[in-house]
Amino acid sequence: MDAARFAAEIEQHRRYLLRVAQLQLRDNDLAQDVVQDTLVAALSGSRGFDGRSSLKTWLTGILKHKVVDAIRRRAKAPVSLSVLDDEASLDDFDALFKANGAWDSPPADWGDPEAALGQREFFDVMEICLEKLPAQTGRVFVMREVLGLGTDEICKELAITANNLWVILYRARMALRICLDENWFGAGAARPKPG
Repeated sequence: MDAARFAAEIEQHRRYLLRVAQLQLRDNDLAQDVVQDTLVAALSGSRGFDGRSSLKTWLTGILKHKVVDAIRRRAKAPVSLSVLDDEASLDDFDALFKANGAWDSPPADWGDPEAALGQREFFDVMEICLEKLPAQTGRVFVMREVLGLGTDEICKELAITANNLWVILYRARMALRICLDENWFGAGAARPKPG
């Protein structure tokens, strides 16, 4: 593939990459820089793209490393526990369960989740749900589940304990479950349009 055509194909994914970077970094300027670095790395390493994965997947992999590098370089003060604690209370989710720990209202039947993952619209809804999370809760979820950072690294970056991390991840997963139930898996759910 010629360089101009490859550059044009890469450029088509800029908006998606920027949304992922902004969600994780919560700093528009830094997100722009990271995406630019990703695109430059992709262009200079175009021979590394062999087509075994989609171009979007390959670019996301590069972005993941650039975001992790930015997090590690950031000389920002750690996030205080009060910011994370104020975002959502576990009490917000207690209403979902009976006293014996069973679901008060079981989640919607998710059918075949793997089939949903193959649909572009699912990822649009998932991005919308991630954007609805409180800022630091979304950041912690993406650090763990998208970027694949380990517990120790996340705890060090955010100056929190492992217990705090697991509570925040629980909150994020519960909020995402509710959002996906309402906007994707729920019977007759009206699918929100990407913003």
